[in-house]
Amino acid sequence: MSLAFVNALQCKEPHADEVWSVAWTSSDTVISGSVDGTVKQWDSTSGQVSLARPPHNLAIVSLSVSPDARFVLYNSLEGTTCLWDIQSDKIVGKHESYDRSTVDGADPSWSVSLNPKGGTYAASSGTGNVNVFSANPDSFGAKQATLVSGKSKYGMVCKYSPDGRRIGLALENGQLFIFDVESQSLTTTYSSHAMTVRDFAWSYDSSLLLTASDDKRLTLHDVRLSPSGKPGSGAVATLVGHSSWVLCTDISPDSRLAVSGSADKSIKVWDLSARCAVSTTHESGEIWSVSWRPKPPAPGSTGAFVSAGQDGFVRWWRSAGVSGM
Repeated sequence: MSLAFVNALQCKEPHADEVWSVAWTSSDTVISGSVDGTVKQWDSTSGQVSLARPPHNLAIVSLSVSPDARFVLYNSLEGTTCLWDIQSDKIVGKHESYDRSTVDGADPSWSVSLNPKGGTYAASSGTGNVNVFSANPDSFGAKQATLVSGKSKYGMVCKYSPDGRRIGLALENGQLFIFDVESQSLTTTYSSHAMTVRDFAWSYDSSLLLTASDDKRLTLHDVRLSPSGKPGSGAVATLVGHSSWVLCTDISPDSRLAVSGSADKSIKVWDLSARCAVSTTHESGEIWSVSWRPKPPAPGSTGAFVSAGQDGFVRWWRSAGVSGM
């Protein structure tokens, strides 16, 4: 099977520097965070900026959007985490995780993820652990728990599963850890990569997890739990085709397809059942972030996604032969 995706839209005014994080929201807007220190909300019809935060003095390295698209959590290079209320266009929470004068045992955050059930957010750091903080505006940044991986390696990315029951953590050494939220315990460890895992994506039903690594591969993991509580089959497929580091990935809402971006300046769409690439698009720079449209695709369509990266542009892609998104 071969599919074609066309560039349906490009943002009118790009970021002034690389975009490291992008998310297509349930309200059909797109949020991007850039090395230029800005976080912007984009209209997916016009490609215009609809809201933007004043530039932070350092790069925005990670962001996460609530399921209802009301709140955006973002984190900067030095570890300043902010909660942006899109509805009121106000910052309702701010936590300086690096500030040792106010935080005992400060552990600067890197990758951040909002709990889809609300109330907390998770953050990776240089210690190899996941810190869980309050996401409530009146107690934002108060530490709730520390989930220990047992490895003193940098936490490249952490994400709550869509059902809010688990947190995944990927380290610079290529290992992936799965924690149970309720018990705060480590349940599963995967060593599917020998090099850094830059990103991973949960399937919408929280049963699959796809990792993207510097080893030029993506690995699909079955992370379902059996009735006895035992983990699923683990690594069930390897997707090969990129010629350099795989920097980002996401899984479509129906779990049929995945998209990946690479330092080889290409975007690939993968058929997860066939375990092969079905579309390849070449760009002018490295692709640092991709995100599928959360809305299920229309009949006759294979969906749409957004990409961003080295050139500062946000681009919308849709399956060929379908008008509009």
